[in-house]
Amino acid sequence: MRILGKVWRLLVGVKDGLVLVFMLLFFASLYAALTVKPYASSRSDGALLLDISGAIVEQPAETDAVTYLSGATIASEYRLRDLVHAIDTAARDSRVKAIALDLDVFTGGGQTALSDVGNALDRARKAGKPVIAYASGYTDGGYTLAAHASEIWLNPLGAVAIAGPGGTGLYYKGLLDKLGVTANVYRVGTYKAAVEPFIRSDMSPEAREANQALAGSLWESWLQDVTQARPKAKVAAYAAAPDAAVAAAGGDMARAALDMGLVDKLGDRTAFGSRIAELAGTDDDSVPGNFKAIAYDAYVGRNPAGSPSGSIGVLTVAGDIMDGQSELGTAGAETIVEALQRGLSEKPLKALVVRIDSPGGSVMGSERIRQAVLAAKDTGLPVVISMGSVAASGGYWIATAGDRIFAEPDTITGSIGVFGIIPSFQGALDKIGVGADGVKTTPLSGEPDILRGPSPLAGRLIQQGVEGTYRRFLQIVGEARKLPVERVDAIAQGRVWDGGTARQLGLVDQFGSLDAAIAEAARRADLDPATVRPVYLEKEPGVVERLLKTYGGAEEAPQDIYSRIAGEPGALVARAIADARRMLAGPALQARCLECPPVAPLPPVRAGGSLLDLLMFWRR
Repeated sequence: MRILGKVWRLLVGVKDGLVLVFMLLFFASLYAALTVKPYASSRSDGALLLDISGAIVEQPAETDAVTYLSGATIASEYRLRDLVHAIDTAARDSRVKAIALDLDVFTGGGQTALSDVGNALDRARKAGKPVIAYASGYTDGGYTLAAHASEIWLNPLGAVAIAGPGGTGLYYKGLLDKLGVTANVYRVGTYKAAVEPFIRSDMSPEAREANQALAGSLWESWLQDVTQARPKAKVAAYAAAPDAAVAAAGGDMARAALDMGLVDKLGDRTAFGSRIAELAGTDDDSVPGNFKAIAYDAYVGRNPAGSPSGSIGVLTVAGDIMDGQSELGTAGAETIVEALQRGLSEKPLKALVVRIDSPGGSVMGSERIRQAVLAAKDTGLPVVISMGSVAASGGYWIATAGDRIFAEPDTITGSIGVFGIIPSFQGALDKIGVGADGVKTTPLSGEPDILRGPSPLAGRLIQQGVEGTYRRFLQIVGEARKLPVERVDAIAQGRVWDGGTARQLGLVDQFGSLDAAIAEAARRADLDPATVRPVYLEKEPGVVERLLKTYGGAEEAPQDIYSRIAGEPGALVARAIADARRMLAGPALQARCLECPPVAPLPPVRAGGSLLDLLMFWRR
């Protein structure tokens, strides 16, 4: 009877699972039917529709069923390599007549990632494919892509808002003092500003100097990229005095963008669709704005970026580096090491490329990944490092394992420094009249004491550990880059550098994209770069994840630019809370660049968002 009971419970579980799957499919289909666009067809010829309703990232994060069913905001994310490969394939595909770039709810991406997509769009145009961009409003990220289009369309009620790098951060010292919480900080590096929000109420002069220099370099690089792609656009003048441009256009922000050469056409979505139909044809003349659209997901499925039998392994380290296992989009050390070891044992690899898009994190996790890469290198595999938008602190720690390091001028790297934060609550206990006491058998019993604060001895030991780890960091970099430790120390100190400066300092070997790094790895393995295919070594998404990606829908951001700008403070607060949580709940020793921009933009915060939305931000 017990066996029959277990069988019955199994059958009930299978039934409940099937009901859940069918409910997901039903509501996804209903959502699709209600939100269909006039050109939402799917075919093998026409215009490749790049409706980028989310962020461009190195590795999309996994979405679990609980998050999906909770009704929380789910941010769509588009894998950079898939997007670039799809555009490059379309450039050679005679069935693709044009590329329709819909940026209406695009939420951004790292500056290097956007530059890579822009370069791919340039290649498509050079191959004779018209690229037509549309949005109700362009901010920095969207305009980065649109500048590489043949035509830029803007809704007559829209605007172009160029802000440039920079902004305001939150500092928590005053709040912690009021709560009676002490942030016990242990750090090395004049510029290791990651801990400043917990020990100051404003930015230190050293941090301001470094951050201003970084922002200035990124801004100059952005201006150069956009100006080269669109010479007639008066972008610098518009960004410097947008109010003057709008006033000259009689208060019409869309007309101001047109007059300054930032856009080519003013028109709504139907007019945009009609323009694409002129190039690619239409499926239904009776539907205004309809055109023959090649669905992006289907096109990527037919033209994958890698090959299971490829000879160049590409190992991705994306997101915060942490110990143990993790989901995709976070760099769990054991997950990454297992993916590498599985690739070495199952694939006919001749070389390895490590793609890094991470601000760092756990020191132990960074070292675990570095040692695994070195072990692969010891087998005779050439190892080439490819840096994405951010490869700093723990990300750079891993990069030292390569034979050669590729970055791009916009890459944010460096941040060679170590810190630790241990919160203690003696002030909070005093405020509520609670005491804390105990006994010891050794000076380290109960240390670090978060109730009464770490003892002086414990504090000295932790600081010595931080300093020792920093010396180890300097040694690793010095040996890898063939630089004296004193020289590394001078350019380290936790300072963050742009890719151009990092190359001058010797932290990077040369500029180049992921494709350039793969070609270099092929040459080092005596293979023809023109014929090799990469194989991507990473955990495959689960069944539920694939189902949600296929049938799920992300909540879209507001389409008018004013609502999106108004939502940015909420996203800033959400990011600050997430950063604080990672800092205080993370490992004792961290090699993390908190002043670096996030590798994946946070989804926009809805007006009147629920507490559950905020909790879901924390989970990310």
